[in-house]
Amino acid sequence: MAVAIHPSVDRGIAPAAPGFAGGTLACKCASNPVTVTLKAQTAHNHVCGCTQCWKPEGALFSMVAVVPRDKVEVTANADKLRVVDPSKTIQRHACIACGTHMYGRIENAKHPFHGLDFVHTELSPQNGWSPPTFAAFVSSIIESGADPAGMGAVRAQLKALGLEPYDCLSPPLMDAIATHVAKASGVLKA
Repeated sequence: MAVAIHPSVDRGIAPAAPGFAGGTLACKCASNPVTVTLKAQTAHNHVCGCTQCWKPEGALFSMVAVVPRDKVEVTANADKLRVVDPSKTIQRHACIACGTHMYGRIENAKHPFHGLDFVHTELSPQNGWSPPTFAAFVSSIIESGADPAGMGAVRAQLKALGLEPYDCLSPPLMDAIATHVAKASGVLKA
């Protein structure tokens, strides 16, 4: 039996729809849900094993992508949103009624990912979002209670799904962070 990773990838990964330009996300509340409108396609979608990201019930991993901050707008029930932990780099805005994380924002203008918001496209009724392309912070699922003896099977399932497992971010994102740091320090021209 295959290891269940996340409901959005366990039966295969759908490709992005050509020309897809955004949609809405809704929290899990049965009435008066928080609604967030994304006015762009997402990028760098991946499954994440960290202990900070919101995961649907029973999932080993979250699924998270980024979208430009200026393309994110809370369009209903904004009064139900609160930052989960203000001390964290990513300010995760969650519904106080159901606990669903709606978007994460980095306020530090010097951070390499400032200007990008983190979102969970499985909260959208629309199809066509960018598909996940890798798995990040894989070992961290152990911190959430996964059996260390099962990690080989987890990594094998991720690879079978086409999601290269990393215990960091993908090489292009690690390159982006290193480039940002090098420019900020003056090693590379800004």
